[in-house]
Amino acid sequence: MTLKTDHKKRNRFAVLVYLVAALWIVEGINFFTGHKLCSWGILPRTLSGLVGIPLSPFLHSSIMHLVINTGPMVILGGLIILGNKKLFLELTFLIVILCGVMLWIIGRPSYHVGASGLVFGYFGYLVSKGIFKISILNLAVSMGTLFVYGGLLWGLLPVFSHISWEGHLCGLVAGIGTAFIERYAGKKAAFYSK
Repeated sequence: MTLKTDHKKRNRFAVLVYLVAALWIVEGINFFTGHKLCSWGILPRTLSGLVGIPLSPFLHSSIMHLVINTGPMVILGGLIILGNKKLFLELTFLIVILCGVMLWIIGRPSYHVGASGLVFGYFGYLVSKGIFKISILNLAVSMGTLFVYGGLLWGLLPVFSHISWEGHLCGLVAGIGTAFIERYAGKKAAFYSK
């Protein structure tokens, strides 16, 4: 029984490992093309920029850009996937689409790339989950996330022209929105909803 349970847990985290591996494989290709793939990112309010909505989280402007996103993605995504693999997949899809559409509408007229919108979405989801679905466990996860990753909120300020603060903001709003939808649509995660 324990071996079966351990195998299920490993399978659960395999999805996150595959996602991160895909990001790194794409960055490897992007690096060797001089980051020309970034032209497939979100270019707000253009028809060609719509293609970037599902693609932009896989594209990064540099290896360091991906390094910065990888740690929080693994930890915050891991917290979500620990609760429920299906929920993780649904949230990831919703956050990517909601964040991308909002960014396409409000973003500056330049290419927006990177998984930071998804990272901010995971952050927004985990923090707001403790507000929308109050329980000891949800509050603990929310407070822990806020304590460890609260510094992410500085990324919402329009300080550097090369950083898409709009992408960060849209990701955060998408994460909060998914927590709200989950709460009021009555969806239940196996681990966090009690």
